[in-house]
Amino acid sequence: MLWLQDPSQSNVHNLNNVRHEASKHFRNKKKEYLKAKMEELVTNSKIKKIRDLCRGSIDFKKGYQPRTNMVKDEKGDLVADSHSILARWMNHFSQLLNIRGVNDVRQTELHTAEPLVPEASALKFDLAIEGLKSKKSLGINQIPAEFFKAGCRTICSEVHKLIFSTWNKEKLPEE
Repeated sequence: MLWLQDPSQSNVHNLNNVRHEASKHFRNKKKEYLKAKMEELVTNSKIKKIRDLCRGSIDFKKGYQPRTNMVKDEKGDLVADSHSILARWMNHFSQLLNIRGVNDVRQTELHTAEPLVPEASALKFDLAIEGLKSKKSLGINQIPAEFFKAGCRTICSEVHKLIFSTWNKEKLPEE
């Protein structure tokens, strides 16, 4: 900003030095990023994590995209430190999600006959299983879709019971 007020040769020279240092810094950051990405791809290739390898190669094609850790506060000013960012997001989501207090929602759900989120029927569950695509990479649970598709009705009904008993009780069954 000093060079705007006083465009002397020394101020312009200082500005050019600052620009040069910033460019050098971001070039080094890009090199570090690319090196880490390549190491990650090689590791995923060696341990045969195909899904992560594909995702990593797609990200690699996109190239380096510098990230900034800034958000706008309620007034529209930029906030850059991590504690203020966390406080801002916490405030944002508490305003967004807390239409009623958390205790009110739990008590309302317990005292009413109809839950806030209706339970899916076994028919909808069966339709969802039929909609699974075969011969795809395993998901996070490492269970192939073919297991559910080829499995008999008892397997599907037991999985349905497990999922929705966990959903309703908010904990895994102890049996």
